[in-house]
Amino acid sequence: MNADPRLTDSAFLRAVRGEPVPHTPVWFMRQAGRSLPEYLAVREGVGMLESCMDPALVVEITLQPVRRYGVDAAIFFSDIVLPLKAVDVDLDIVPGVGPVVAHPVRTLADVEAIPDLTPEHVPFITEAVRGLVAELGGTPLIGFAGAPFTVASYLVEGGPSKEHAKTKAMMFGAPDVWDALLRKIAGISAAYLEVQVAAGASAVQLFDSWAGALTPADYRDHVMPHSAHVLERAGALGVPRIHFGVGTSNLLGLMGEAGADVVGVDWRTPLAHAIPLVGDRAVQGNLDPTLVFAPTEVMTARAAEIIEAGRAARGHVFNLGHGVIPSTDPDQLKRLTEFVQSYPV
Repeated sequence: MNADPRLTDSAFLRAVRGEPVPHTPVWFMRQAGRSLPEYLAVREGVGMLESCMDPALVVEITLQPVRRYGVDAAIFFSDIVLPLKAVDVDLDIVPGVGPVVAHPVRTLADVEAIPDLTPEHVPFITEAVRGLVAELGGTPLIGFAGAPFTVASYLVEGGPSKEHAKTKAMMFGAPDVWDALLRKIAGISAAYLEVQVAAGASAVQLFDSWAGALTPADYRDHVMPHSAHVLERAGALGVPRIHFGVGTSNLLGLMGEAGADVVGVDWRTPLAHAIPLVGDRAVQGNLDPTLVFAPTEVMTARAAEIIEAGRAARGHVFNLGHGVIPSTDPDQLKRLTEFVQSYPV
C-alpha cells in the first residue's frame, strides 16, 4: 500500500519523532466514544463488539471525530478485548459493566486453550484499516491494542475489578500460569497491532488501563517484559509506539523503557514532573477530562499551561489525561482542538 506523502510531514508524526511541528498536534482518547450524537446514532441497537467487527461501522466511527474536530490523528475504533473475542474466547461487553468473561482463566490448561491470533481471525480489521487509510489521506491512523496486564486482569477476574485481587493472587502465587498467560496475551496483542500496521496504520498505542495497580518492582518483574515484547514487535514495523496507562505516575520511567517512543501521561501527573522520568522520549497528554466542563477560558488556560510544559519534552502530543467523558459537549472539544492547534509553537 502506498502511503499518502502528506503523512510523513503530519504534525502528529513529526511530534512523536521529536521534530519541529507547525502546531502542537492534538487527538483525544476515546474521541468518538459516546459523546458524539452521530456516534450514538450509528451505534443504536448495535453491541460494542459487534460494532468493532463491522468494517463499515468501524470506518464511520473512527472518522466521526476527525470530521467534527479536525484532530491531527485518528484512533482506530476497537476494544481491548476484541482480539480475545476474535480467537473465540467466550466473552461479551455488558452495558454498564464492561467486559465479562464466561470462564475465567485459572490454570495452565485454560491458557493453552486460548488460540494465538492470526490475520485470518480478523479480516474485518484489515478491511477497516484499509478503508480508513484511504479516507484519511494525510491524517495518520493510530492502531490500538490492550496491554498484557490489563487484558489478563479481565481474563482472570472474569470482568472489571477495582482491587485486581485474583489477578495479583495468580501473579504472586502461580507465577508459571501468570507468565504463560501474559506471554499468550502479548503474542495476541502484538499480532493484532501487526495486522493494523500491515493494513496502513501509521502509529500504535498500547493501552494499560489497570497497570497503576502495581508497584514499580512488581511491574518490572511480572509485567514489563511482556509489554516490551508487544512494543518490540510493533517497533520492528517502523512505526512510532505510544504507551499509556492510568494512574501510572510511579511507572512512567519503566513504561518508557519498555519500548515506547511516546509515553502517555494521565491527568494526575504534571508534565513537568513526568518529562524528566521518561528520558529522551515524547510525551502525550494530559488535560483533566473534567476540565472540558469548566468555562472555556478556564479550560484553555489550563491547556496553555500543558502546552508550555510540553516544550521541555522531545516532542508533545496534546491529549486528555484519559478518555472523553460521555456527557462531554462536542462543541467544547472543538474549541479545545482549535485552541491547541492555533497556540504558538
